[in-house]
Amino acid sequence: MKFSVSSNELNKGLSAVIGAVPSKATLPILETILFEFEDGKLKLSATDLEIAIVEYIDADIEEEGSVAIPARRLLETLRQLPNITVFFTVDERKNINFRTDKGNYKLVGDDADEFPEIPTLEGGVEISASTDNINNAIDKTLFAVSSDDLRPAMMGVYFKIGTEESKFVATDGYRLVEYVNKEIKGSAETEFIVPDKALGLVQKTTSGEECEITVTTDHARFKSENTIVITRLINEQYPNYDSVIPRDNNKFLTISKEQMLSTVRRVAIFSSSTTRQIRLELATDKLTIRAEDLDMSSEAKETIACEYSNDELEIGFNAKYLGDVLSNIDDDEVSFEFSSPNRAGIVRPSEKSDHEEILMVVMPVMLNNYS
Repeated sequence: MKFSVSSNELNKGLSAVIGAVPSKATLPILETILFEFEDGKLKLSATDLEIAIVEYIDADIEEEGSVAIPARRLLETLRQLPNITVFFTVDERKNINFRTDKGNYKLVGDDADEFPEIPTLEGGVEISASTDNINNAIDKTLFAVSSDDLRPAMMGVYFKIGTEESKFVATDGYRLVEYVNKEIKGSAETEFIVPDKALGLVQKTTSGEECEITVTTDHARFKSENTIVITRLINEQYPNYDSVIPRDNNKFLTISKEQMLSTVRRVAIFSSSTTRQIRLELATDKLTIRAEDLDMSSEAKETIACEYSNDELEIGFNAKYLGDVLSNIDDDEVSFEFSSPNRAGIVRPSEKSDHEEILMVVMPVMLNNYS
């Protein structure tokens, strides 16, 4: 096997696939990246047996072949090189020599036949979308995914694909996000759960205008330009999230998102480090946000203007969860819907969009009786 490649291009390619290389592998072969050629390009593949990433880059091919090369040492070396040509030679015993005008480097690789087979995903449902739309759907939901191993279905984003629109849902039991995009459509209706790690890698590695998604019973493939991310799906039943969305709300608040978010962040500094509890006091055209930490004898209170004309209401929230929800709304103003202090609040952007909708739910916390 013999080829040459730009150090910058190879560095970018390796950086794209390295996310699928486990830091502590049960099998040594998983700590390698498979080098092979396909359709005149250098094909790089990495996998942890749950997620695989494939990247295609340009290279000058002199002699065909394949080899699995230790991932991290090669990448660390390339990161220290300027943009120069790197010449690779691999002999029959998988001894790897790569050289530049700076010097020579040697590694021992593994036989490509030992590298795990990457799923090809024949057939399945095809989903068409722009890369921006897919990344936006991921961005709007990923923060609310659960990290609780006891609830595996909630450790990913639920995709409910339709032929006219698609829904994306995430919840950890404390907050919930339902994002609807009318520009993401499937060749047939389907639903599945994608692990959060895989979606983070899709966001990080995909580029280009279009993202082609293929879904089978056990896997999903995200293909964009020169990058492919393949992930095993979470084969669990997603909880009936719709049942926790309160529909009979009678108290409505509209407020500047940035003003409320900055107030929440400031006041939260004075909340209990254990509960992160803050209190929202709603009265006619004003919102007071308060926090207190009895252990540290500290407290804070701020009042900001808003649009509110219903009965007065006091409701408590975890400051981090409320801040996360506000941070993920792209609008100058946000609208809240409430019914009572012990029921979840709904948060939406005030301005409606023609092609997307987002609804967020935040669970309340029991208030301390400080005044």
